Amino acid sequence: MAITKIIEIPYSLEIPVGPQHPALHEPLLLKVYADGEEVVKVEVYTGYNHRGIEKLAERNSFYRDIFIVGRVCGICNTVHANCYVRALEQILGIEPNNRAKYLRVLAMELERIHSHMLINAVMAEIIGFESLFMNIMLDRERIMKAKEILTGNRVLADYMMVGGVRRDINDEKKNKLLKLLNKTEERVKYYKQVFMEDDTILKRLVDVGIITKTDVLKYSLIGPPARASGVKIDARASDKYDAYDEVPFNVVVKKEGDSWARMILRWDEALESINMCKYILENLPSDGNPVPDEKRLPRRFPPGEAFTRVEAPRGELTYYVMSDGKPMPYRVKIRTPSFNNIINTANVYLGHSIADVPVILVSWDPCISCMERITVLDLTTGERKRMHLKELARGGRKWVSPRYSI
Repeated sequence: MAITKIIEIPYSLEIPVGPQHPALHEPLLLKVYADGEEVVKVEVYTGYNHRGIEKLAERNSFYRDIFIVGRVCGICNTVHANCYVRALEQILGIEPNNRAKYLRVLAMELERIHSHMLINAVMAEIIGFESLFMNIMLDRERIMKAKEILTGNRVLADYMMVGGVRRDINDEKKNKLLKLLNKTEERVKYYKQVFMEDDTILKRLVDVGIITKTDVLKYSLIGPPARASGVKIDARASDKYDAYDEVPFNVVVKKEGDSWARMILRWDEALESINMCKYILENLPSDGNPVPDEKRLPRRFPPGEAFTRVEAPRGELTYYVMSDGKPMPYRVKIRTPSFNNIINTANVYLGHSIADVPVILVSWDPCISCMERITVLDLTTGERKRMHLKELARGGRKWVSPRYSI
């Protein structure tokens, strides 16, 4: 009797995209299952960037934590610090003056501009426009210079403080900032036109990665991905924190819901932010010193809790801070926009080609460093350990992070 050997051919091919991949700039793994060139299933895996920011914040003083939360994300550090500082101000019952509020908004909108320019530059690189990528990054340097003039640093600003900001500006700095903003505005308008007219960009982005308004609401998506699908959601407009109740701006909304709409929306938001920055510089209140005396700030925090939110470049960012009357916060909980937007959009890749996967992912503007939370374990005993900031900085030799908690 002859024995027939049956060869099983898999229905789909598993393709790992990340966590280190030439097309991606973030440590994220997408397990892509493809039938030929068509994507039939995507699984999202995070957990490659372990730091334990929340636990570090709970092991350090309220004021030292301002510098810790500012390092959750290098791109949007002022919004993290702002959200945390406003929570402390709620617990203490402190209100900054108007000049400080205007300067806070100025710093955060400068950050929004360079963040949106960065992700559009990355999109240009992903689809093969190396020269466009380099030109956008070159023009982005003007905003980084503006941020340096305002805060003293290009990247990690450390600008926010309880009761105000750390640096004021004079007329000379105002004029420098206005010149930089006017030059950047011309370039942003040009890049928006390129994204609207270039055939290759349109072919790669239009009708790719469509997410409907219904799905945005179903999966609680936030930020530019939500607004690009017709959902008018923006914490700046709803909460009107700091000076957002006085600085005029429009909430940009698109209806297409595809990758192209998400990128064009960011160009429009960058232009709105430029107008907001110019308005602030031309109408900056003169109601006192925006830089409070640190020596006069309260040393003790009363028992209490606060929940604050801010519209980060990627969407709604929230902080929950609880004080039990001790020198360190009892609880610091951070909810970042990327976690919602990345975890809940695996179905958007389905039906597209493998080459579309990096394009769709970049259109979400992922920030993985914001997402990760960890519990540090001893490999030999399984013992949990909370590490001090200095201990973590030294490397924590025998301590590693095989698990994480969100």
